[in-house]
Amino acid sequence: LRELTGAEDALVVNNCAGATLLALSAVVAEAVAGASGEPEVIVSRGQLIEIGGGFRIPEVLALSGARLHEVGTTNRTRLSDYERAINENTRAILWVHPSNFEIQGFTESVGVAELSALGPPVVADVGSGALFGIGDEPRVEAVVAEGASLVTFSGDKLLGGPQAGMAVGGSYWISAMRRHPLARALRADKLCLAALEATLASYLEGTAREELPTSKMLHAPVEEMKEKADYLAGKIGRAAPNLAVDVAPSIARSGGGTLPLYEVPSYAVRLESSSGSAEALAEK
Repeated sequence: LRELTGAEDALVVNNCAGATLLALSAVVAEAVAGASGEPEVIVSRGQLIEIGGGFRIPEVLALSGARLHEVGTTNRTRLSDYERAINENTRAILWVHPSNFEIQGFTESVGVAELSALGPPVVADVGSGALFGIGDEPRVEAVVAEGASLVTFSGDKLLGGPQAGMAVGGSYWISAMRRHPLARALRADKLCLAALEATLASYLEGTAREELPTSKMLHAPVEEMKEKADYLAGKIGRAAPNLAVDVAPSIARSGGGTLPLYEVPSYAVRLESSSGSAEALAEK
């Protein structure tokens, strides 16, 4: 992970929500000179997202022991909003990539590089774990280079490995995460670590696009998908001569809470039953 992301240190836990919770808990637990009130973490209103399983960023943040300090609005948050919010009780700024939805139109947001220059540590949750460029998904290496103290992301989703959560960043903050009591409760098991090691090795060796199923499907040439669709249509046609079968262009989605607007050109097998009923066709 250090080699792939350029970070000083790394830690693996059981999933991305666990990595984000542990990162925030460790940062909040660190003593801040002059702080006397309830610890605060600043986050944009537009990034208070709900992730898989119904878990919400405000709930994860509450478990860390910090008070949520919202800034900006749902669609527009400026650097000045963060600047005004920083006070002696600020423990961190949380930046969350909304990987499972996208707001379009009259929008404005602040990047990790600008936030990192404000002073408090920045915890960046990039979610999907893209280690190579795809769509407009933020690459983990790029977010590390922009100065985030900690970057958390998933092992599955776009990274294409087992369910796991990674935290990469400064050695000081990763050490604080390792020392935190939650670290043992959230640790990944040995099978997960073995699968993750094999997945990451394919990135280091430059074979990830050819070896990992997720990457292979996202980058499959549209001509290859047409060949597969033609083959499947032929088999169906021979097995069920009473069905009208043809092949048509289609659009595929990555799914899994990633790349909500990213379109993958593909082909589909289209069936039509003599009865004209989708229910009758489904029964067959």
